[in-house]
Amino acid sequence: MVTLYFSRMDSPVGPLLLAMSERGLAMLVFGHELPQRLAGEKIDWQESPEACANARQQLEEYFVGRRHEFTVPLDLRGTDFQKDCWEELRRIPYGETRSYAEVARAVGRATAYRAVGQSNHHNPVAIIVPCHRVLAGGKALGGYGGGLATKAFLLRLEGAVFHDEATVKRQQVALAFR
Repeated sequence: MVTLYFSRMDSPVGPLLLAMSERGLAMLVFGHELPQRLAGEKIDWQESPEACANARQQLEEYFVGRRHEFTVPLDLRGTDFQKDCWEELRRIPYGETRSYAEVARAVGRATAYRAVGQSNHHNPVAIIVPCHRVLAGGKALGGYGGGLATKAFLLRLEGAVFHDEATVKRQQVALAFR
């Protein structure tokens, strides 16, 4: 069993749950629900806004555009491949994006782009481990655990260039009525 100290916060992308272990931020998830497990381990939840204060402050700074890099210590739990992928995500600069294939090549598994997608899906620390910066084909939003609107919001906040299907469809409709 792992003990996690948690806090909840509201954000421009909705409610967030932050959870710290003794080693660092172990979980940042969308919503307020307390998950039962982390990387297969049962969780003993202890509420502690103090334990999460640094992560919360950094997120608040990020959401108002004053922070481009996070320095909060992390406690990432997963397979070696997942951890390799998550570390590679942390190397993607603010405002830039990569394709799943580019991440796969960077971790030395060039054909494992679908596994990279699954690794992103299991990312326990959203936003700070920026899986939102990975795009389908390097251009389109694709999937995101917080929803595509959240992914688009985060990318726009960072000034990243991406292909937004909703915008393209609105433009096509507008052109059709000219």
